[in-house]
Amino acid sequence: MGLDRITPPLPVRTERLVLRPVVPSDAAAIGAYCADPEVTRYLPFPPLDEAGLARRMERLVAGTAPAQVGDVLALAVEHEGVLVGDLMLRFEAAHGEGAAPSIAELGWVFAPSYGGRGLATEAARALVDLAFTTYPLHRLMARLDPRNTASARLCERLGMTHEAHTREDYPDHDGSWSDTSVYGLLRREWEAARPGG
Repeated sequence: MGLDRITPPLPVRTERLVLRPVVPSDAAAIGAYCADPEVTRYLPFPPLDEAGLARRMERLVAGTAPAQVGDVLALAVEHEGVLVGDLMLRFEAAHGEGAAPSIAELGWVFAPSYGGRGLATEAARALVDLAFTTYPLHRLMARLDPRNTASARLCERLGMTHEAHTREDYPDHDGSWSDTSVYGLLRREWEAARPGG
């Protein structure tokens, strides 16, 4: 079970960005930054070759109306008409069998040439708002490599709390083990932080 399929109200426009569904013609832009070893250093996939990009694009393009645990909403992020990154919202758990998903994970990947301008924060904040206003979620979370200090700072700017640091629980690309940091944001915390909340 889960939700009826809900297509969120897209595109979402922020001060500088447009968040919209990923389309097949985004492959070149996404492939450019996802082939960069520095970009994928702390991501759950290695630098993408042509076959890896094709698999990722298939998942992203299909991620338009999540309804049950495991489903994904994928969004392209445009700045001044240029695709600069992509966002992911994955339903992780539900409060009981047959219930609508109540926990979701956030993820983001951005082209390094657009770093340092606050675009990732602006996009992720819009995703948080979209997630809580569209779906009956109780909690959002992010899992990241603790060495990824840029993403850790982004989580903090979103108002997320650092909840856990698990040791050597994730297989790294080079065959070693890496740690995981977990950040969380509850609906009531998001509501309290909103203007007039």
